[in-house]
Amino acid sequence: MKGGLLRRAVRPASWRGKAVPDATAILGAIPVPVVVLDEANRFVSANAAAELFFRTSASTLAQLGLADLLPEDSRLFAVIDQVRRLEARVSDHDLTLESPRLERRGVSVHAAPLPELPGSVVLTLEDGSTAQMLDRQLNFRGAARGASAMAAMLAHEVKNPLSGIRGAAQLLEQNAGEGDRELCLLIQDEADRIRGLVDRFDMFSERPVDLGPVNIHQVLDHVRRIAATGFASHLRIVEEYDPSLPAVWGNRDLLVQILLNLVKNAAEAVDPLGGEIVLSTAYHHGVRIAVPGSSDRVHLPLQVSVRDNGPGIAEEVRGTVFEPFVSTKRGGQGLGLALVAKLVADQGGLIECDSRPGRTVFRLSLPTPPPGSLGTAQ
Repeated sequence: MKGGLLRRAVRPASWRGKAVPDATAILGAIPVPVVVLDEANRFVSANAAAELFFRTSASTLAQLGLADLLPEDSRLFAVIDQVRRLEARVSDHDLTLESPRLERRGVSVHAAPLPELPGSVVLTLEDGSTAQMLDRQLNFRGAARGASAMAAMLAHEVKNPLSGIRGAAQLLEQNAGEGDRELCLLIQDEADRIRGLVDRFDMFSERPVDLGPVNIHQVLDHVRRIAATGFASHLRIVEEYDPSLPAVWGNRDLLVQILLNLVKNAAEAVDPLGGEIVLSTAYHHGVRIAVPGSSDRVHLPLQVSVRDNGPGIAEEVRGTVFEPFVSTKRGGQGLGLALVAKLVADQGGLIECDSRPGRTVFRLSLPTPPPGSLGTAQ
């Protein structure tokens, strides 16, 4: 295989007297997932990017077949069969690779036969889900900024005249008859209700956030205990933690608020009989995002997920679920998840939602403490 891959390699003058890198080194340096499948669709080779893609080591993949990771009706198998039948390269786009062991959406696959190993196929996989997630996240942040601007406007333009209206109603109440006194009290109650709504918007205002190292498992344990003794006491809560996970760079109180909101939403969505909420953590190399206005790139390898087995989020609101005033609850105001998206962004993280009937996952991607940061995990 190595000789075949390098058979037509051109040795430049600068390489004279130097060893030509072997195929393993070349494949390992390629940032795109590349795997080789034999005639039985078992893994023969996988580069480092493929290990990240499948979230499995190359040694483990070598003991598996593609059918161990994906259902037989996956479009990927049809692509592979077409390569073998035509003995030609085949590409397909926007594939969903989904199973209990794998979850990738928007995948582009390029497949080609490998003459050196009859029946074998080389697959190059390009994961478009990260780009889609980042694109959605920019929209979420834009929505949060819009809500922040609205909060500032409401606080300035509504609260002041509202105080005047309430004060006038109090003065009128002192000299009003019995019937008119009830109307004055009604005006005061409604003024208080509007003020409370404006105060809720004030949560979206831009405020500095104190960040530090946080033990995310202690945060999750705190949230689980609150849920288990209150709104989710009738549900099964499962913990799937990576005990080696390092500290998260964030704000403990805000992380509690975020996760408590997500767990409460999950508890309200599932069936009271047989409902299950899964809290999980994992370390992935994740994504690096550019910081606007600088050359810095933020690494987000820490993933925290809240998963439930409820009916899922309606398709028509799935793409806008983090925007203000979008709610799937009867009588909901649509501010909870919008606030969650803002609080995650304030801590330099990303949030995404993947939902289908029987499985809804809210996944946070969070940073580790920057080099040289001081202090112990909160």
